Amino acid sequence: MKTGLFAAAALAAATAMTAPALAADSVTLQLKWVADAQFAGYFVAKDKGFYEDEGLDVTIKPGGPDIAPEQVIAGGGADVIVDWMAAALVAREKGVPLVNIAQPFVKGGLQLTCRKDTGITTPADMKGKTLGVWYYGNEYPFFAFMSKNGLNAQEGGDVTVLKQAFNVDPLLQKQADCISTMSYNEYWQVLEAGVKPEDLTVFKYSDEGAAMLEDGLYALEPNLKDPAFVDKMARFVKASMKGWDYARENPDEAVGIVMDNDTAGAISQEHEEHMMAEVNKLTEGGDGVLDPATYDSTVSMLTEQKIISKAPEGAYTTAVTDKAKTLD
Repeated sequence: MKTGLFAAAALAAATAMTAPALAADSVTLQLKWVADAQFAGYFVAKDKGFYEDEGLDVTIKPGGPDIAPEQVIAGGGADVIVDWMAAALVAREKGVPLVNIAQPFVKGGLQLTCRKDTGITTPADMKGKTLGVWYYGNEYPFFAFMSKNGLNAQEGGDVTVLKQAFNVDPLLQKQADCISTMSYNEYWQVLEAGVKPEDLTVFKYSDEGAAMLEDGLYALEPNLKDPAFVDKMARFVKASMKGWDYARENPDEAVGIVMDNDTAGAISQEHEEHMMAEVNKLTEGGDGVLDPATYDSTVSMLTEQKIISKAPEGAYTTAVTDKAKTLD
């Protein structure tokens, strides 16, 4: 009898050792920009094994000036993307059925940075000035900000709009009086170029009543009808938010992880340290759940400016974050 039990146990152990492990579910994430601290939470989650712990094999695809995340996911090149709400809702109205499934960034970092010697101290002072603006979906908050302050930013209006490349040269070379910057990126590029903070006037959209939701996670609506996909995204969001929590608690380590993923070698440690400190302020206090009030505010600004024709239906879901909360 004992011999039989021992034999059965040995067979079970041997079977366990030889049985193939369950394959991890693959997830492809398309970033909105290049690999830097703006996306530290995702790189940290991958590096620290948080995705692996959730049974996921995650591929992170960097973005760039010629990469539109909305087009990538529409073409089947990603399961989930990082995008700004304005760009996602415009794409949705044009036929790409994007749905916000989680909102890691609680606050936005977009701002206008002006040279103080231009005499600009209030938005009204921008009349007659040249303002650098990013396009490719990043211009919508600017137009809302201008309109809110009674300024016509259209061609022939109150200001001259300079289509700004993704750099700070127009300000440094005095081609523009103000330029678009992110609180965690281009603003620090200006300072690193030798400009002092006291020589600048900064208008943060979040302080000027023109804040729109930035880095959220978006998936395609048809995919979200599949419970298995929702489960996979819930595990992805859970692990990603764990990555963001870790980045806030261990910023120096997070910077090192980001730099290890910078295959282009285009970022400096000093700059990434500034970025990480500022990005952590934008994710602090968040659990990935979208705030409906902020969503409604973003939609209102977009409809008022006729950037989208009407408030969309089904443009966000709590199904993924609700599911994520139930996971052990």
